[in-house]
Amino acid sequence: MKIRPAVLAVPVLAALVLTGCQTQNKSGTSAGPGSSSDKVTIMVGGAAKVIYMPAKLTEQLGYFKDQGLNVELVDTPAGVTAETALLANQAQGVVGFYDHTIDMQAKGKCLQSVVQFANVPGEVEMVSKAQAGTIKSPTDFKGRKLGVTSPGSSTDFLTQYLAGNAGVATADYTTVKAGADSTFIAAMNSGGIDAGMTTDPTVARLTKTGDGQILLDMRTEQGTKAALGGLYPASSLYMACDYVAAHKDVVQKLANAFVKTLAYITGNDAATIAAKMPADYAGTDKELYVKSINDSKGMFTANGVMDAKGAENALAVLGKFSPAVKPKRDSIDITKTYTTEFATAAKS
Repeated sequence: MKIRPAVLAVPVLAALVLTGCQTQNKSGTSAGPGSSSDKVTIMVGGAAKVIYMPAKLTEQLGYFKDQGLNVELVDTPAGVTAETALLANQAQGVVGFYDHTIDMQAKGKCLQSVVQFANVPGEVEMVSKAQAGTIKSPTDFKGRKLGVTSPGSSTDFLTQYLAGNAGVATADYTTVKAGADSTFIAAMNSGGIDAGMTTDPTVARLTKTGDGQILLDMRTEQGTKAALGGLYPASSLYMACDYVAAHKDVVQKLANAFVKTLAYITGNDAATIAAKMPADYAGTDKELYVKSINDSKGMFTANGVMDAKGAENALAVLGKFSPAVKPKRDSIDITKTYTTEFATAAKS
């Protein structure tokens, strides 16, 4: 079950979804462990990012198979790309940021987090070495080139909030699609961006070389509350509400697998976790990869359960600037954007 690029996957994914639907019984539930209806395609908005590590780690540990599931993980460059695939019925789930469920409700679509991996973003606002002396806080974003994964991504949402909360309008800075990993690092080193939001292991690489410095650290509860005024639930498994309602048995199996992985992350050190991940995730610097996991592993929940106040704060954040959410903030039913039913009932 090797992660493969999404650009090669669209026709195949559509066929897989059709195959799964054809073998469902009349109740919409799966026909049994290992059947074609237990085939689940999950898009991952950047599989090598530590914030989404539970997806690949669950596969590596064999927990999907233990549940009788046949899960395919498909790597995409950004969460917004994964969301698009889900809405196009090219996948059954997305490992991405919870805030997309709020954004989509404002647009008339129902998505739901079914396992909450983290109640903090795990994101870091980095400043390039060349600009470290002049960008000291978000008030200095005016006139700058700010890197995000892609327009419409959660890094874009958070950047808009941080700037706006500091009195800097989106028109006052330039949003740059910087991606992650090597593309983000290249953009920072070339002057393509002055600052930008990214995650581990990119953060670890930039701090090791000195090419980037941490401005805001949202890998911890303390740092998240300081930057965003409260918790901000982020990486999660979210799915279309109608799929969740029609396939509760499959969703429960997924929750069982992911919650077991979250317990594994909580109960093991970074080196043990890194050893379970594919070797190419570490690249040529295994020690740095272990450090990146260690620096971010504290962000993960131990049980996959959403923090209700954190969900409310995510709505408050999006409600301040999002063109979709702001005009509908008071009418959004936050309880429909997540469920704790499956994580609470999870068992191995």
